[in-house]
Amino acid sequence: MKNDYGHLRLSNLVFRGKHGHYPQERELGNRFEVDIDLKVDLTDAIKTDRLEESVDLEEVYEVVRRTIEGEPKNLIETLAADISSELVSLGRVQSVTVRVRKLNPPLPGLVQGVMEAEITHGP
Repeated sequence: MKNDYGHLRLSNLVFRGKHGHYPQERELGNRFEVDIDLKVDLTDAIKTDRLEESVDLEEVYEVVRRTIEGEPKNLIETLAADISSELVSLGRVQSVTVRVRKLNPPLPGLVQGVMEAEITHGP
């Protein structure tokens, strides 16, 4: 029997955290925006129409929130890797791509962009 794989996504999740290399980043904090793309086996969820057979996106949201609002990290790459490692351990997740953006990074001059790290965990 063929499995039905699909993607579940959460986009543009924004949280405050105190991550960064510089002391002022850890003291003042910053806003971080996160995108999650989960490749999931949806076979049972499609058949039964039951959340228990899928991935609970509220649980995914909480993993991201706890990580961003939690222990300070020097690098956004580490944040993305921590989130992806925890999410890939959820049942039915085949792979996960996590993008973490630091809004208003401490760069000289007027910065209207962001710093971004992307990590893919799994096949």
